[in-house]
Amino acid sequence: MPVNPVAPMAGRREWIGLAVLALPCLLYSMDLTVLNLAVPHLAADLKPTSSQLLWIVDIYGFLVAGSLITMGTLGDRIGRRKLLMIGAVAFGAASIFAAFSTSAEMLIAARALLGVAAATLAPSTLSLLRNMFLDDRQRSFAIGVWIASFSAGGAIGPLVGGALLEYFWWGSVFLIALPVMALLLVVGPLLLPEYRDPEAGRLDLTSAALSLLSVLAVIYGIKQFAEHGAGWLPVAVILAGLIVGFAFVRRQQRLAIPLIDMSIFRSPAFTASLSINILAFFIAFSAFLFIAQYLQLVLGMGPLEAGLWTAPSAIGFIAGSMLSPAIARRFRPSHVMAGGLLIAALGFALLTRIGGPNELAVVVIGYVVFSVGMAPAFTMTTDLIIGSVAPEKAGAASGIAETSTEFGGALGIAVLGSVITAIYRGSMADVGAVGTSPEALNAARDTLGAAVAMAGQLPTEAGEELLAVARQSFTEALQLTMALSAVIAVAAAILALILLRRSQAEVAGSGAVKEPAPQSTG
Repeated sequence: MPVNPVAPMAGRREWIGLAVLALPCLLYSMDLTVLNLAVPHLAADLKPTSSQLLWIVDIYGFLVAGSLITMGTLGDRIGRRKLLMIGAVAFGAASIFAAFSTSAEMLIAARALLGVAAATLAPSTLSLLRNMFLDDRQRSFAIGVWIASFSAGGAIGPLVGGALLEYFWWGSVFLIALPVMALLLVVGPLLLPEYRDPEAGRLDLTSAALSLLSVLAVIYGIKQFAEHGAGWLPVAVILAGLIVGFAFVRRQQRLAIPLIDMSIFRSPAFTASLSINILAFFIAFSAFLFIAQYLQLVLGMGPLEAGLWTAPSAIGFIAGSMLSPAIARRFRPSHVMAGGLLIAALGFALLTRIGGPNELAVVVIGYVVFSVGMAPAFTMTTDLIIGSVAPEKAGAASGIAETSTEFGGALGIAVLGSVITAIYRGSMADVGAVGTSPEALNAARDTLGAAVAMAGQLPTEAGEELLAVARQSFTEALQLTMALSAVIAVAAAILALILLRRSQAEVAGSGAVKEPAPQSTG
């Protein structure tokens, strides 16, 4: 059995480069967080329907998920730093478009463009890490920093976004991207080395289109099924997406230079980590959105106050991300993941107690607990996914890893968001208010944001009555959703123990550095 060469250690330039790579990660997370805070404000201004509101939140993740594989592979071909710079320019331009949107349709289109632009950022940063840090321990720590930077953005986002929403219009939250991207464009070429696969062929555009259509069709069909129930349309769309996905896989197997080398899925560690990653983000992303809405629309907080109360969870997430690599050196990664997911399940269980005495304390503590528990799962799965492939395939693997993240997150928002919407609508079905139009009443029965807005226009007693019923309906829906999330977290912990039991030795023994390092043009 051949012995893997000793991986070179990273130096000062690589560690400074890591700080540069944290910039787009910070922005990515900030953009997601500030949107959660801005939802009530843009809903009052643009007056989207419940379906449009979900699309405003979802379309970003959908387009990211559909484009990540293509962008990750493209980075292997044209250079990962070059793709990162292109993405920075595109993200800044799309942010301006989103900030000055004048209709729900325009904002949905802007969010779609942001999703495509963001798909160039995430795999570029992660694949650059894979090539900059070849030593296993250094790579694990670097990925912990990379994951933690998302949490730092989550902590900064509510504070910056909340302050902007206190004094400016909701579109200002998108303009945060401009100074961050400008800084990345200045320092990136100076500090980041360039990497590309010297043997990569041309990009297969047909494969890229098939991957995008497959992901979008399946997610859209699931979303329609969750919102409107069983019907021929969602079933047909899901089946069409699966057929397109099958055609994509078959094409990759026939091509001499495929968009994705399907052999990487033969690694049990790779496929198991992808599955666990999807489940973890399925419950995490939806919780981030719903808790932000709960703090503002149920507890009546302003955006800045809500952001301050979510900051402790981000700090907990950062701590969990930074400690995970050190803990994994003493215990099996599968055990670290499973333990973290069980802690997360406890946090979700605590959140089922919202609506009672000391509800703010329950929200904050539950949020912190599940954030600390989720951090090891995110860090370990990312490290296993990236560490199980050769460095020159890091772009494609990063694209797949980030696809699983965005797919799980967007799917969680769509499915669990639809569960909350269905329960809320059921509880509000018989609610009426004298002196309101049928359209306004239907809107109040549709979303909590619309009910809060309508309550402010009614006489005091009628408004308070409507507000109490709407908030109670949303609280009950959120309680059930948190219970479902706890069950899913436990299931993911069991899967980690079962699926990764025999994969640790493979990952540890592979080293993932069995072929010559990719070409560096930095």
